[in-house]
Amino acid sequence: MELDELKRAWQTLGLQLETAQALQWEILRDRKLDKVRGQLRPLFWWQALQMLFGIGLIVLGVACWTRNTEVPVLLAAGLLVHAFGVATAALAGMTITLAGTIDYSAPVLRIQKRMALLLRTHTLNANLCGRPWWIMWLPVVVAFAGLGEVDPAAGTPAWIPISLGIGIAGLLGTWAWSAWAAKRGRADAPTGDGGDGIRRGQRLLDEIARFERD
Repeated sequence: MELDELKRAWQTLGLQLETAQALQWEILRDRKLDKVRGQLRPLFWWQALQMLFGIGLIVLGVACWTRNTEVPVLLAAGLLVHAFGVATAALAGMTITLAGTIDYSAPVLRIQKRMALLLRTHTLNANLCGRPWWIMWLPVVVAFAGLGEVDPAAGTPAWIPISLGIGIAGLLGTWAWSAWAAKRGRADAPTGDGGDGIRRGQRLLDEIARFERD
């Protein structure tokens, strides 16, 4: 075999190997991105349930305050539940939209930025619509009570301020524990609400990014 023919054969083989490696990497990348997409499915279900729940709170709040405009406690409870329902449904919708509009064909860095935004939104959602349930269950119970016959002259039951104090203490304790866990590096603990799926997806994206750099 001539030297030139040997060079051409070697170059052809090199190109074939590079093409095969690139194809294998694309297959591996697609598989990992499919896993990232799969990690977000529980988040979709949780946020869909949250949105329905938020709509239910809106209906409850409106039903309470519109029929109890002369009873300050019930009026305030209904308005609070109404507003909380709007926030609950809106943040769930934002989270679903962010998760559903991720372009998995985009560069990994862009997907990572989108996932980071999704995690921040989910964290905000949990802080505004999850942890406040230490307190929010109370106006919800009051709003349900406001759907029946109520004596406008009746005073505030003693259990309401007591329950409110317990709820505030629980909320402050939860915030304190979260701050401590973040400092101790325990922010990745399973949450059961889809947030851990976002973090697992981020780790898969980190693996893809490292492989591309290498």
